[in-house]
Amino acid sequence: MSSNFSNFLDGSAAKVAATSLTHLDAQGQAQMVDVSDKSVTLRRAIATGRVRMTAATLETIQAGNAPKGDVLGTARLAGIMAAKQTAMLIPLCHPLPLQKVEVTLEPDPDLPGVVIRAEVKTKAETGVEMEALTAVSVAALTLYDMAKALEKSMVIEDIHLVSKTGGKSGDYSAG
Repeated sequence: MSSNFSNFLDGSAAKVAATSLTHLDAQGQAQMVDVSDKSVTLRRAIATGRVRMTAATLETIQAGNAPKGDVLGTARLAGIMAAKQTAMLIPLCHPLPLQKVEVTLEPDPDLPGVVIRAEVKTKAETGVEMEALTAVSVAALTLYDMAKALEKSMVIEDIHLVSKTGGKSGDYSAG
């Protein structure tokens, strides 16, 4: 956090920030949210994103002829592994016991490209939105890395939360 913002948060402004912005303490410093008083509930999040590429690149990936090997399988595994490491990557995320991480990569000739979807579930005091978003992001980056010898102009786009269930804030759906 910038020192200018921290300096702004003095007196009553810091108290407002501490009560309405849960990732800030009374001094305006970043903190991990205390979830110890929250109930353990089933939490589920779905995120999606796309990697746009030429039709020729997509055909090569689907045929299994990419120079680095199985692009889609490697990207899927990378997404799963990334979801499990989210708390190591995002500074204020809580480490969570994940019960399910499913990552799918579907070729879409109409893009052309690949649509990536991640679903993450846990029973915990906080949600798994960041884990689902991280899974999609790292799967997309891995796909790019695996296929960049074919095409460097691929575009990673539209990574977003589709839905989430569970928790105090209730359900959310982008649709």
